[in-house]
Order: sequence, then C-alpha cells, then structure tokens
Amino acid sequence: MAIAPPDAIPNPTVPLSLGGEARLAEFARLKKARQRREALIEGLLLLAASVSVLTTVGIVYILIRESISFFSHVPLWDFLTDTQWTPLFDDAHFGIWVLMSGTLTSSLVALAVAIPLGTVIAIYLSEFAGHKTRETLKPLLELLSGVPTIIYGFFALLVVTPLLQKIFPELPGFNVLSAGLVMGVMIIPYVASLSEDAMRAVPMSLREGSYAMGSTRFQTAVNVVVPAAFSGIASAYILGISRAVGETMILAVAAGMQPTLTFNPMEPAATITSFIVQVALGDLPHGSIGYQTIFAAGLSLMLLTLCFNLAGYWLRKRFREAY
Repeated sequence: MAIAPPDAIPNPTVPLSLGGEARLAEFARLKKARQRREALIEGLLLLAASVSVLTTVGIVYILIRESISFFSHVPLWDFLTDTQWTPLFDDAHFGIWVLMSGTLTSSLVALAVAIPLGTVIAIYLSEFAGHKTRETLKPLLELLSGVPTIIYGFFALLVVTPLLQKIFPELPGFNVLSAGLVMGVMIIPYVASLSEDAMRAVPMSLREGSYAMGSTRFQTAVNVVVPAAFSGIASAYILGISRAVGETMILAVAAGMQPTLTFNPMEPAATITSFIVQVALGDLPHGSIGYQTIFAAGLSLMLLTLCFNLAGYWLRKRFREAY
C-alpha cells in the first residue's frame, strides 16, 4: 500500500472551502510558519546549551590573561619549584607547590572517607535495601549536600578537632585532618547517589544470570554489578575529587590557612581555594602582583581539576569498552 508524502496529506487547519491552488498556497504558508517556529525553538535551545560553554571559555580567558601578566614578573620555573609561598610579604616567594600540597593532602583525606563509604552505601541502596528503605534513606543522605559548607567548617573546628585531640594530644587546633574528614562526609552524598544510579542502571538479566550460577547477593553485587557499572561509578569518583579539590570554606575555617609545604594531615596548611578567599577579601590594588597571584593559583587549580577529569574520562572509556 502506497503512503502519501507528508506534503500531500491535507492539513486540517486549511479551510475546505478554498480551491485547489488556494489550499496549496495556504498549506505552504502554514508549513513555512511552522518551520520558522521550529528554527526559533532550535536557536533558543542552542543558546541555552551554549551558556555553559561560553561561561567556561570566559573563565579560561580571564585566568590565562591575568596569569600571563603575572608570569611576566614571576618566572614560571620559580613558580613551580620554590618551596615558599609568601606573595604578600616584602620578601615575596611564589612556590605554588606549597598550596598544592595542602590541596592534595586535604583531598586525599576526604576521598579516603568518601569513596569507601559512598561505594558501600551505594551497594546497599542498590542491591540490598528494600523499596521503602531506599526511598527513605536516599533523600536523607542527599540532605547532607544541602548543608552550607561554612557549617561543616565550624563543625570540624569545634567538634571534630577536639575529638581528635583526645586521640592525638599533639594535634594543633587548626589541622588538615579534621577538615579533610568532615569534607569527606560532605562528599559522601555525591559519590553514593551517582554510584547507586549507575548500579541501578545495570540490566536485571546480569543479576539473574549470576543468581542462576549459584552466586549470593553479595557476590553478585561485588563481582557483577560493580564491574558492569564501573564507568558510572568512576564518574561519581571524579565528581567527588573535583568537589574535594574545589572546596573552600571548610579548609579556610578548620585547616589554618598557613602556607607550609607539608603532606602531613596533622599539621595546619593552606590550600589554593583558601588563599584565593584570603586575597579576595583583602585590600590589594587591582593589577598588583599580589592580586594577580589568585589568577595564577586559580589556573593551577583548573589544570589540576582538568587532569582528574581526563583521567576519569579515560577510565570510563576503558571500562565501557570492557563491559
């Protein structure tokens, strides 16, 4: 049976009283009007999708422009190899590894908490919890991500640090350990929620095949579901890493903001984000070397985050091909 082309199908909005040529002309007019509307909608959607891209391009442009001005006064080699960070002193030093060490140490402490706990919670919610339990616990878990980070910072300073000092009496009042532990608790909802979504997306046929082979629920979860969902779980880990690297207020309140080159979490330290906050709230004139340090530090932070995102993309691609 032959099917009439779309243009030959009568349009119900065209009056039947019109003649043949008039009906065709009216139909063509309505078709052009519909195409204009669709083109307008497509343009609006493209504009909305371009907002994030243009914003990222604008941020990168500002960081690079100001950083070029900064590196015209400070050699890149000194920036990468100096072991002191005192850009606001008369004897200025610009060793970014001082801030990088605090950023990496606090992030590692946070991830040591968030990744294991978040993964275990995701496995429980996806494979063991009942429907009512899941629908109750998951919203409660995600409430943690809605708590302001400044509250986490004071919680780390006033509650976690005194508790840790009972275990480690030599622990100073400001330290990376308490800030990192609380930051890990804050990141748990991101890791757990996205990992649980990835595990729930695994086809039920894989679970049924595992059960048919005699595997237990735990064996199925660990040996079948987690490997099959690892590309999504890796995305959750990368989001958690990016969240930890970019955290500001917890570290500004509880870590001490003392720029020392150390990887010991039981000492105070400064991070890139806490330094940016410190300078941004000061009275440094725009265009000065001290002011431009925040752009060089921000560019370093963006490159660090980019490296983590590229590593996560590689992991997702590798495991997606494997499974």
